[in-house]
Amino acid sequence: MFSSERDRQVPDVQLKRLLEIPAQAAESVLSIVGIRVGTEEPHYVGTKLTDEVELRRYGPRIAAETTVTADEDRARHIGFRRLAGYIFGGNHREQTIAMTAPVSQQSREKIAMTAPVAQAGDGEHSTIRFYMPSKWTLDTLPTPDDDAVRLVTVPGETVAVLRFSGDRSAPAVAARTEQLSETLRTNGIETVGPAQSWFYDPPWTVPFRRRNEIAIPVRPPA
Repeated sequence: MFSSERDRQVPDVQLKRLLEIPAQAAESVLSIVGIRVGTEEPHYVGTKLTDEVELRRYGPRIAAETTVTADEDRARHIGFRRLAGYIFGGNHREQTIAMTAPVSQQSREKIAMTAPVAQAGDGEHSTIRFYMPSKWTLDTLPTPDDDAVRLVTVPGETVAVLRFSGDRSAPAVAARTEQLSETLRTNGIETVGPAQSWFYDPPWTVPFRRRNEIAIPVRPPA
């Protein structure tokens, strides 16, 4: 006899996780070549700005985010592990939340404070985000076990997006960010926020099949 309702639920939870293993293994194999099976992406309305750049309008979204102080590549690795821990059961309900795409990274250099208090800063910190499936709200999402993980509402925004494949190291991201910034300057588009890096595929996806994007918030053209 089970001693409580929670005890009765444990075998069902364990069985469900066992049944999910074959599907997860198949998805991992497909992800090697950039095939994302059933992965939800935030809805947007897009228009072409140039052959390479698209303007997208996103509505409000819910995200789990964490801030990491490290260089961009290491921050992405640490942040991904923290957030993956949350969606794979590291929450007060031990509930699994579906993975979505993209994973967002926004990096900023620390800026020294001015007088009367001066503080030097020469490192970087990055905010890594997992967007939550659209069925969830802040009220229904389980609370993270890790205090470094926050649940936030990302306001609706218009962003200019440059898509690329292959290398997504910090130098590659910086070069693509400058390319997008130059395109926006040439077309008279005003930026209203810092650049974000969006990654749709895991590290083991073959480089030429990866979907990577640079997104910069902009003021919508008249």
